[in-house]
Amino acid sequence: MGSLAQPKQLPVIDLCLKYLKSSSSSWVAKCDEITRALEEYGCFIAVYDGVSQELHDATVVASEELFDLPVEVKVLNTKDAAGHGYMGNLPKIPLFERLSIENATTPQGAETFTKLMWPSGNPSFCESVLAFTKVLAELEVMVMRMVAKSLGIEQDYVKLLEFTTYILKFNKYLSPPGGERKVGIYPHTDKCFMTTIQQQEDGKGLEVKTKDGEWIEVDLKPAFFIVMAGDVCTAWSNGRIEAPPHKVMMEGNKDRISLVVSSFIQDKVEVPQGLVDEDHPLKFKAFNHYKYIEYHNSTTDANGKRLKDAIRSYCGI
Repeated sequence: MGSLAQPKQLPVIDLCLKYLKSSSSSWVAKCDEITRALEEYGCFIAVYDGVSQELHDATVVASEELFDLPVEVKVLNTKDAAGHGYMGNLPKIPLFERLSIENATTPQGAETFTKLMWPSGNPSFCESVLAFTKVLAELEVMVMRMVAKSLGIEQDYVKLLEFTTYILKFNKYLSPPGGERKVGIYPHTDKCFMTTIQQQEDGKGLEVKTKDGEWIEVDLKPAFFIVMAGDVCTAWSNGRIEAPPHKVMMEGNKDRISLVVSSFIQDKVEVPQGLVDEDHPLKFKAFNHYKYIEYHNSTTDANGKRLKDAIRSYCGI
């Protein structure tokens, strides 16, 4: 009898800082490995040592403090320009709750949110979320610099980086009643440029859809980070890197908390010339990131549902 086929797994790539030297030949190989992973899956698991145990523990405490606040305080986290803010008690996704910090890599962004939630101040919260967001933003930048090197568009990414801002999202998924398998959040692609996800405890929940329609269950640890392309990266890369549909499924009796750092472009986004030639014709027009988000949030199909491939409807050629 033939052996059963093993289920697909996301690529796992070691990006521990102590092993990475940009002058080495292994660096070039790592650049190509990351690019292949993103081209095939739209995401990968990064093993990364940039978040110390002390910082991880501090963000766990920060998350608990934040979600323990009364709802009347949490709803003060109103929607920002990217459409993020407090989400909770939603009939279609009752297990899901979210708060978000705009401009989260800046002291001003962290302080503004902290004062909103704790008018008398919460210095430890402010310091830990600022430090954490900076580390995950640095991971994204490192990854995208490596992708840009592999694709020969390094200067194009440097230019894009000048106009990049970051949002930190605190996502909480409650354990379902009776522990039965339920949807935490429905399948979607992210509307950002890139997303980096850390799950605070070991376990499953996140599922990613492959190009052939298979759903991959992702078993995460706090030292693992999902680096995932958003719709804007799909357009910027001229379709070479597709944002993967993903969802969260909950079962058992444990809540799930993840911290998500997403990047947004505050300028015109256009495909680098280095990604366009006779074999790779231009597939996307230049566009404004935030206007794309407005389009996505306000446009539905004939059945009144959100568009499945909004980025191509918006700026595809």
